[in-house]
Amino acid sequence: MLQGCGGDPQEWLEGINEMLADAGILRNGSRFERASLFEHDGHTNMLFDFEGVDLDVGKLAMWRLTTYGTIGGTWLSDYVPNRLGGFLEKSELGVEKPPCPLIGQDGNIFNLVGIAARTLREAGLRDQAKELTHRIFSGECHSYGEALCLIGEYVTITDINDHSHSKCRNSRTDHER
Repeated sequence: MLQGCGGDPQEWLEGINEMLADAGILRNGSRFERASLFEHDGHTNMLFDFEGVDLDVGKLAMWRLTTYGTIGGTWLSDYVPNRLGGFLEKSELGVEKPPCPLIGQDGNIFNLVGIAARTLREAGLRDQAKELTHRIFSGECHSYGEALCLIGEYVTITDINDHSHSKCRNSRTDHER
């Protein structure tokens, strides 16, 4: 995401695409087609959608670091906790979201939904587990990213190495992974 994107958003999108293509970050003629705008702290910010974009993430990370002073690029995962006070810990229903270690798991969406549903059931949220599963597999989600965002509405996504949430961990050992 970029901070302080005043002016025409389409010009920003085209300019960033050109810069990233010239730097060899965008590959095979790929381009960012979608970006979202939001205002915070008096600045217009632009969040780029990576879905379907063929890019070299390592080069992007280096580019972001070298251009931070002029463009203000940052990862969403840094911006939210440092500028917005963190991700929401409650679902839209106002229920405390249980921690669920999905980071570091097999990323197959069926596996992730299963882990999230089990976490909800173990937290006494059986109806939410059924609802989550239904919403994802009934066609409400049209992409992997949408499914992950929907899972995040129901559980607080954590890392499998976070020992404070060992109750939710997959029963396989590190050796078996």
